[in-house]
Amino acid sequence: MNRRLIVRSVAASVAAALVGVTLAACASTGTPESSGEKGADAVENALKEGGEITFWSWNTTSEDQVAAFEKAYPEVKVNLVNSGGAGDSNLKLQNALAAGKGAPDVVQLEYMSVPQFVLADAFIDLTDYGFADLEDLYTASSWQNISQGGIWGLPQDSGPMALFYNQATFDKFGLTVPTTWDEYIDAARQLHAADPEYFITNDSGLDGGFGSAMLWQAGSKAFQTEGDEVTIDLQDEGAQRYAETWGTLVDEGLLDGIGGWSDEWFAGLASGKIATLPAGAWMAGVLEAGAEDGAGNWRVAPMPTYDGGEPATAENGGSTMAVTKQSKSPALAAGFLKWLNSSDESIDIFVGAGGFPATTAQLESSEFLNAEPGFFGGQQINQVLVEAAKSVLPGWQYLPWQAYANSIYGDAMGPIYADQGDLADGLTAWQDANISYGQEQGFTVGE
Repeated sequence: MNRRLIVRSVAASVAAALVGVTLAACASTGTPESSGEKGADAVENALKEGGEITFWSWNTTSEDQVAAFEKAYPEVKVNLVNSGGAGDSNLKLQNALAAGKGAPDVVQLEYMSVPQFVLADAFIDLTDYGFADLEDLYTASSWQNISQGGIWGLPQDSGPMALFYNQATFDKFGLTVPTTWDEYIDAARQLHAADPEYFITNDSGLDGGFGSAMLWQAGSKAFQTEGDEVTIDLQDEGAQRYAETWGTLVDEGLLDGIGGWSDEWFAGLASGKIATLPAGAWMAGVLEAGAEDGAGNWRVAPMPTYDGGEPATAENGGSTMAVTKQSKSPALAAGFLKWLNSSDESIDIFVGAGGFPATTAQLESSEFLNAEPGFFGGQQINQVLVEAAKSVLPGWQYLPWQAYANSIYGDAMGPIYADQGDLADGLTAWQDANISYGQEQGFTVGE
């Protein structure tokens, strides 16, 4: 079942390359939002009256969730369309917006893509349907992702970062689990010196999603957006902290340059030659499914911090669903979305397939917290991951074109990694490229 998460994560990793379409293409929202009754009562009335809606999703759990919904609401027909992954889905949605027709009633998208489509006026503000009352159901970090300037969806899953590490490798080389990034660097040096085939982790500077998450975890607030005014500061204190620390690993050749999601990568994880992964909570399912020979060896710890003080982490991945303005049945679509991402029945299906939910009720349940997966040596890893969800640093914003920004991250950072250069220079190049792109798209962009 967890192979589903691999598919989802792979889809997320390639999303950026498919979203580099001009934001101007999203300028048309097509059919105006249907007029009609609004408010929480309108949602309940629409569910009772029934109708037909279309739902784009790439989660394979969606089929079971839709079946359960239609059983609960037999007057509603949901046409589920596999949108093929985050990148494909974004591209299809952009095309539908440009054409003024063809968008679904409800669409799945990654958190980082929300600002891009909100700016294009693609979604209805669910505040009009009483969704503000649902805020307490979700973790603060996931709610933040969908609630800037309105309520643009409901969170489904989240990716609070933690440190996945191979206990067998740590035991073999006498390493202790690092609690700070300085300790992490020391462990990297000790490990690689003992056996050059072993690395503390892999990173080749090509994964913009990872890079963004690490900037967030370092306390950077590199991107700030208000309307069409954007500030990009990839030299702020947090960015400098990340560049200096992670740059030490690059400069000393302590990172395996192997790309993620390859057969070689999974083999390295299975053997323990890639000893750790700073990653979102969904990585637990990926490891179980893709590094089966490492079963029993892996564990999870809180992310190292820069000062050894209070826990501090970031989100890496995660997705939401939104109601489009092209929907002719927005109240009904809102009702389906509300059931999909807030009902116990739906979320239990998602969690049962290995998903990491964004809802606090499931995250705090004893069944979830006390699970002892054998792959992780019986460790109650969800307790670590749930605590991580509580320590996500506030204040991070994505760029309105974050998916595109991530797609060009490797152009700036890849050569720096290859030449063991200064990460700060790479961040500066990434900043300059994003400023140019933002200005080309009509934004007012400052540093």
